[in-house]
Amino acid sequence: MDWLQALVLGIVQGLTEYLPVSSSGHLAIGSYLFGIDGEENLAFTVLVHVATVMSTFVVLWKEIDWILKGLFKFKMNDETKYFLNIVVSMIPIGIVGVFFKDTVEDIFGSGLLIVGCCLLLTAVLLTFSFYAKPRQRDNISMKDAFIIGLAQACAVLPGLSRSGSTIATGLLLGNKKEKLAQFSFLMVIPPILGEALLDVLKAVKGEEAFGDISVLPLVVGFLAAFFSGCLACKWMINIVKKGKLIYFGIYCAIAGAVTIVCSML
Repeated sequence: MDWLQALVLGIVQGLTEYLPVSSSGHLAIGSYLFGIDGEENLAFTVLVHVATVMSTFVVLWKEIDWILKGLFKFKMNDETKYFLNIVVSMIPIGIVGVFFKDTVEDIFGSGLLIVGCCLLLTAVLLTFSFYAKPRQRDNISMKDAFIIGLAQACAVLPGLSRSGSTIATGLLLGNKKEKLAQFSFLMVIPPILGEALLDVLKAVKGEEAFGDISVLPLVVGFLAAFFSGCLACKWMINIVKKGKLIYFGIYCAIAGAVTIVCSML
């Protein structure tokens, strides 16, 4: 991977992490077009996901500061309940990360067919959530947080949008869209940072967590993902509030169909 490829893929990651079109799916497509192998792609994917987490800190710092200040009051308040919901939402993805990490790594190198199928599934989920009109509740319950966490765990598949799956699942459960984007973006911070920590530990142990990628592409990809992620995060929050997810469903359907056709050529 050279620095120009890293720049393009970093921008793709930053923009698509928050838009409900699957960042992992688009990274897989981009890596396929650039001829980057699955192992190298997985390592780069981890790094640029960390970059977009950093952009979440920048855009949603007021909300993060609100949670932290509430936690240090050491009592059960709205902030503590919100934090506990994030912890509960992490349980499914934690199980996947501990017990099925090797399987996920194999899937990332399995070609475009699964990406195309998962993009179609994302389209169906977004379309269904757009037309469904459940009764809305003011607060996300712990039960809903766990179910949204299940959606996040399923979205480890390349092509199945994490933000699309979690936001659409939350909408189908009857949660208000104004709060779902914020919760969806905050709940991904711990698992991605945890994944990055594991890769750092692997590198320290000499297991070559980042393969043969040189430093320059990693730095360029990280910065590109960070700055484009800041823009996309702000944009996506406004889009969710306006309820315009159906257009992304149409895009995912077209992208999924084209990807499946290309995988068969």
